[in-house]
Amino acid sequence: MDVAGATSDRAVNRRNLPFDADHLDRLMDEAGLDVLVLTSKHNVQYLLGGYRFFFFDGMDAIGVSRYLPVIVYAKGRLDDSGYIGNAMESYERDLGKFWMPSVQTKSWSSQTSAQLAADHIRQLGLAGKRIGVEMAFLPADAYLALQAALPDATFDDALVPLERLRAIKTPKELTLLREASEKVVEAMMVVISTHGPGDTKRQMVEALKREEVARGMTFEYCLITAGASHNRAPSDQALREGDVLSVDSGGNYKGYIGDVCRMGILGEPDTELVDLLGEIDAIQMAARKPIKAGARGGDIFDPALALLERSKISSFTHFTAHGMGIISHEAPRLTSTGFVPYPGYDEDRPLQTGMVISIETTMLHPSRGYIKLEDTVAVTDSGWVGFGDGGRGWNRGRSPR
Repeated sequence: MDVAGATSDRAVNRRNLPFDADHLDRLMDEAGLDVLVLTSKHNVQYLLGGYRFFFFDGMDAIGVSRYLPVIVYAKGRLDDSGYIGNAMESYERDLGKFWMPSVQTKSWSSQTSAQLAADHIRQLGLAGKRIGVEMAFLPADAYLALQAALPDATFDDALVPLERLRAIKTPKELTLLREASEKVVEAMMVVISTHGPGDTKRQMVEALKREEVARGMTFEYCLITAGASHNRAPSDQALREGDVLSVDSGGNYKGYIGDVCRMGILGEPDTELVDLLGEIDAIQMAARKPIKAGARGGDIFDPALALLERSKISSFTHFTAHGMGIISHEAPRLTSTGFVPYPGYDEDRPLQTGMVISIETTMLHPSRGYIKLEDTVAVTDSGWVGFGDGGRGWNRGRSPR
């Protein structure tokens, strides 16, 4: 392979691939797709076994365009796969980061990436085939360039087959998701216990960021409330004795998300608060009962909603569940009525071993504040296992100085 990334005769070792190529081929066949042109960071990361180009890890824009990595994958033709990246990714190519035989590292714009992808598809004799693209992650100029270069092709959205591919986690992925969840919880416990009256929500979020980074994570966000307020934005709101604290954070560990919510209090919870969090905990645990391989995805909701409907908190409490992994709210998609809108096309499909689900019950109490638990649960052959299940009760903050 030369500097420009000309196609080599190297065959791909299937046993060393970070994904199941046969499964992907079947999913493409079901979707009627002949070729994939992948352009999202998360799917490029997945097919490359966790790779993200360090230079553009926090941004995409450069010059007058943007960084647009592309993987071209032809169904049943693994050895004809190609990667198109930025010129500086030649450093990563030299380190052996790419499994595909064709690697072109000379793009400085989204249009160039699209043109090189089209050239690769034409060289494979697939210019008139059905091509799956990521409509939500393909810039308009790149899409127009693909259409112009491949006028006989038909373009469809490849979202569903790619989600199906990522939905069942490997043992390595499950380990990373467990570690991500545990690290976020550990960081939360430290931050809650070391903050108290006089500190601000913003200071707590900055402290949580430091704690997550210290554990090898990339901090993504923290939604935080204090007192009776339902406002979850970091702010200069000062904490007061007796405040209820809701801390909901997403931290990324080696490409996988730990997303949990835990509760704190500055002082001791009274009987009402103990009961309120106890009701939320009961709903959370009820949702876990149906979870096992083969169970209908939507069955997760039935016991949780039945318990919620009988509760005195039902008018101001919401329950939902969704898949998670490399991104938040990924497959399995279990409901069409969640607060993040999308079709619940896995509601009537069976759960499978290795799927990972986020379960969350959220209470917007009219006088006691924002009370929530969010847990991460993996599907097993016989049931479920919780990731990062520590700290699910009332966690005490620092006493007044």
